[in-house]
Amino acid sequence: MRKIEKFKIGRRIIGLGRPVFIVAELSGNHNKKLKHAEKIVRAACEAGVDAIKCQTYTPDTITLKSEKKWFKIKHNSAWKEKTLYELYKNAYTPWEWLPKLKRIAQEHNTLFFSSVFDETSVDFLEKLGAPVYKISSFEINDVALLKKIGSTKKPVIISRGMSSLGELNRAVSTLKNSGAKSIAILHCVSAYPAKPEEMNLATIPDLKKRFKTEVGLSDHTLGISSAIASVALGASIIEKHVTLNRSDGGPDAAFSLEPHELKELVKAIRESESAIGRPSYSVSKGEAQNVMFRRSLFAVKNIKKGEVFNSINTKSVRPGYGLPPIFLSKILGKKAKKDIEAGTPLSKKLIA
Repeated sequence: MRKIEKFKIGRRIIGLGRPVFIVAELSGNHNKKLKHAEKIVRAACEAGVDAIKCQTYTPDTITLKSEKKWFKIKHNSAWKEKTLYELYKNAYTPWEWLPKLKRIAQEHNTLFFSSVFDETSVDFLEKLGAPVYKISSFEINDVALLKKIGSTKKPVIISRGMSSLGELNRAVSTLKNSGAKSIAILHCVSAYPAKPEEMNLATIPDLKKRFKTEVGLSDHTLGISSAIASVALGASIIEKHVTLNRSDGGPDAAFSLEPHELKELVKAIRESESAIGRPSYSVSKGEAQNVMFRRSLFAVKNIKKGEVFNSINTKSVRPGYGLPPIFLSKILGKKAKKDIEAGTPLSKKLIA
């Protein structure tokens, strides 16, 4: 059976028994204020995440400035009947901010990277020294962009929201054939917010089995339970949107975590991965101190030297300091090697 392919960002290996890689997504929750963006990055770093991710596009690189019906947002949201151009003009992160935000992350020993949406954003991030690229669910069918990203030979994280298995296969093959040597796939439900009952987290181990890559979750649910559950199913990367305060508003604020919630998520994931551990049938340290609650063989009456062990003077009782109960049939009928007081745990040295 083919092994899971190693996923590395620089010298950092993700998966293979390492801690879950936790990513805080800045998105457009900065409300076009640099100081606000800086505060979000600092708060996320202090919550203990491994990486900060932003989105690198402009309204002109991602859509057209058009009032035609195809460019109007139809679903029920705060942006209903607005154009895509209006949405992205409000939500995009000015590219000149990125060096400053990267420095703040680095001051906290936290990785900084970005999703890319067109070839110019790849070129820009190459100059910035991007260590890894993220491909959003909506760009998974942009073959030219995938080839451009693959040609950088950087590791790639790709979200699979809305994609069919065939589309995901094509995207992964395109990236690999273009030069990408290290790919991780994030399960994702591209609804904002996503409902827990739509998450189908069982897709995570299936993706890992099918693609032999590290797999994670890009989580748009309102809470943290889906992210925690995904860790138990083998997710090695968790991505979650973050904001200082949902009441501040912002394109993704409604399904973003506030800093104290992000900190709780990090804590819960670390506890979960510690609890998962590895297959083991040995007695843990915590179990060892509870040996008194197991059953074992004891003398329940005074037994003289040479006296025969029988069902009256020998029984299986708690605590567990004597021979295991499985030895009872072997002991009955044998003689005591010396005097044994009632309440003494039986051992082989007491049996003639």
